[in-house]
Amino acid sequence: MTWDINNFATLSRYHEGGTVTFGDDSKRKIVGIGNIKLSSSLMIENVVLVDVLNHNLLSISQLCDKGFNVIFDDLVYNVFDRQTNACILFGFCEKNVYMIDMSNIQCNATCLNVFNNDS
Repeated sequence: MTWDINNFATLSRYHEGGTVTFGDDSKRKIVGIGNIKLSSSLMIENVVLVDVLNHNLLSISQLCDKGFNVIFDDLVYNVFDRQTNACILFGFCEKNVYMIDMSNIQCNATCLNVFNNDS
């Protein structure tokens, strides 16, 4: 979910009057639903545009369901295409929250990681 209408590649107004409830029981109105293109190979579908949301929230399980591997450490995270092993998205950890900079999303990322599959 996101608060920024500019993130969407496609967007439709949401007329069903839905809300999102957060852990503190606060509610925010769903304004629209659409798709966000994160890279040439990654489209996040059915993203909700939420009124008065302070941060974008990305579902890691949805990325995994779409065929991506997500790897975290204490400083950064990387999202890899499971078929090509290409790094398609990366971000950083700030104050125990993993961040993504949506303004740099169209850049071509190069990630160098070594995996030991012998275990």
